[in-house]
Amino acid sequence: MEMIRNGFKASLREGRSTTGIFIGLVSPAAMEIAATAGFDWLLIDAEHAPNNPVTVLPQLQAAAAYGVPVMVRPVNHDPALIKQYLGIGAQTLLVPMVETAAEAAALVQAVRYPPHGIRGVGTALERSARWNAVEGYFKHADEEVCLLVQIESRTGLDNLDAILKVHGVDGVFIGPADLAASLGYLGQPMHPEVKAVIESVLPRIAAAGKAPGVFASDPATAKHYRSCGAAFVAVGADTSILRNAAVALAASFKESTVNSGAAY
Repeated sequence: MEMIRNGFKASLREGRSTTGIFIGLVSPAAMEIAATAGFDWLLIDAEHAPNNPVTVLPQLQAAAAYGVPVMVRPVNHDPALIKQYLGIGAQTLLVPMVETAAEAAALVQAVRYPPHGIRGVGTALERSARWNAVEGYFKHADEEVCLLVQIESRTGLDNLDAILKVHGVDGVFIGPADLAASLGYLGQPMHPEVKAVIESVLPRIAAAGKAPGVFASDPATAKHYRSCGAAFVAVGADTSILRNAAVALAASFKESTVNSGAAY
């Protein structure tokens, strides 16, 4: 059996601009629906959504039939947890709250096998190697893993240049919500000063040879950040899509009921 290639990492190498959404419903069925929607990638959130390796595994399996790359965002930097997500088949990790070059370097170590890292070897038990069915797995495993670090604090911004120098970091994702809070604008990710910081940071990331990414659910803002150099943009979340559609549908029937009653 051949090595499973990382389609998302390939898109970064090819310089393609991509869009995707966060997945937080903790449902293989919801994942399968999202996988048919036409996004370039999907990201299972295990930081804010109640996910863990046991719930992430069936979601990865549900998406596998559709060929869409699936990332995972773990809750923290724990190398043991990262090992588990890699073991169940995640090839791209978006790690939150990275604030120093030392943290970024430690994450590079966590996603790589020795001698370049500290990832534990247990392929007979792991989906990533298809339980040792993948020929030459160790020859290609490290190169197919994609590490994205998330900058979402003033400290992270202050140390950005040093983080960008860490070999093995493939991309840097800007989280506007936490960044806004750290800059003094809690609940205001669209504040002009927050947007100005993001606009200035995206080309710096690209200039350092890393892939810049950002979250922007507003279509106009997402397009603007793409024009600033964003290579991958998260444009929503399955939870928000469901809620917004449900609220709009309910409101449409309430409106029709009001109009119907007014006619009598």
